[in-house]
Amino acid sequence: MLEEILLPNFDVEFIVENRPAARRLHEAGVRVIAGDPRRTDTFVKADLGPSTCVIVEDNGRRSPRKILEAVRDAGGTLIYVLGVSAVATARRQEEFHEDFPDVSYLSMSELLGSPLVTEFARSLTRARVQQYQRYLADADRLLILLHNDPDPDAMASGLALRNVLHRTKTTAIIGAIQGVTRPENLRMVNLLDIQVEEVTPDTIKEYDRLALVDVQPHYFGGLIDHADLVIDHHPEQSGYTTVFKDVRADYGSTSTILTEHLRAVDVNISERTATAMLYAIKSDTLFFNRQANRVDIEAFSYLYPLADAALIRKMEGAEITLERLEYVEKAYRNGTMVDQVFCGFLGSVPREDLIPYVADFFLQLEDVKWTLIAGVVDDTFVASVRNLGYSKNAGEFARRFFADIGSAGGHRAMAKAVVPMRAFREKFGDLKPSEIAPRLHELVEQFRHDTPKEVRSQKLEARSEDEEVKAR
Repeated sequence: MLEEILLPNFDVEFIVENRPAARRLHEAGVRVIAGDPRRTDTFVKADLGPSTCVIVEDNGRRSPRKILEAVRDAGGTLIYVLGVSAVATARRQEEFHEDFPDVSYLSMSELLGSPLVTEFARSLTRARVQQYQRYLADADRLLILLHNDPDPDAMASGLALRNVLHRTKTTAIIGAIQGVTRPENLRMVNLLDIQVEEVTPDTIKEYDRLALVDVQPHYFGGLIDHADLVIDHHPEQSGYTTVFKDVRADYGSTSTILTEHLRAVDVNISERTATAMLYAIKSDTLFFNRQANRVDIEAFSYLYPLADAALIRKMEGAEITLERLEYVEKAYRNGTMVDQVFCGFLGSVPREDLIPYVADFFLQLEDVKWTLIAGVVDDTFVASVRNLGYSKNAGEFARRFFADIGSAGGHRAMAKAVVPMRAFREKFGDLKPSEIAPRLHELVEQFRHDTPKEVRSQKLEARSEDEEVKAR
């Protein structure tokens, strides 16, 4: 096995004490020396040098200590012990480390574990993808639905799913109820020639199959209760049915999930799709500074040589506009900054994207660890919550204070709440614009300083109220 793994990168030679075994290996074409590995001269004859890597088998029957001493006496410095039996435990590794601190101990499970897990996971993904490929194959027209005002991750995931299904833009329409408005996202649409069609609740029903990417049906407020396929990286929600679902909340982007889908079924990824997905992973994880893990980095590494780096740099062009600066200045003028928390209320806002932009902007300030920026869009209260990711969960904050009166949720470091103004006033009172930012600050401080005991108590009280309502 080692012969297969190490060649052709290394010149490999084996020292075997058992002569019949040495003869069989020699007949199989393996370079073998028959000799006693507990003798120093055996390694001297093998021309052992300080740059020679020596792997010593620990089969659990005899201690390899004498072999290690012989290797050392012969001048060996790069020494590994490979545990190939049940004795390759953490305790045994500690024993070796005490006597031979410069010797690295590896178990067979360490060598096989990660590759095997990766291969098994890819096999499971392959089976899942092939199932939904077959199920959706007979649909004449498929709608790939994105969330409102789709971001790079949503659009890139739509392109990727179209690739997975081997479809064109006429048989798999990428759509959204509200189209793209943010300047940087419009730049991506124009540079990559992505068509996102605006659809209505009525036209959604006209398609043969419905797939949702980077969003789940609950987002649409009861408009959609069934989908044929859901692929998303946001926390899983209930209240809908779907034939196939792949929701992974520990992933930094939906494009990472779709990268695994594409790789699992060996689909060729075009430069355009790879560029969109690479840009999406960078954008959704803030270049691995937010909600990212090993799989996101692996997906990025895989896509990087396939993408157009120059085009990505162009899409990442300056996002600061005079309009955005106007709302940053308004938040600064009317906001509150206390105990590393900045809260601001923007009043009436023409577009929703201005609110998260301001929240992200103020999170970059020195000594700011939380931001909560809110505004009113078409008589709807919209709030964006941001934090550095190692303090309390932003998604839990949004759900705790706003889920009972609207749509709220998100990740540890970022969250969002969308609430009708009527419901906001009923819960928090008819606040003046100047009173909203301080009230939001009170909510953040209350949440940040709650003890785990208080949080559990509140959850129990909420559960009791739910049960009382059901009893009625």
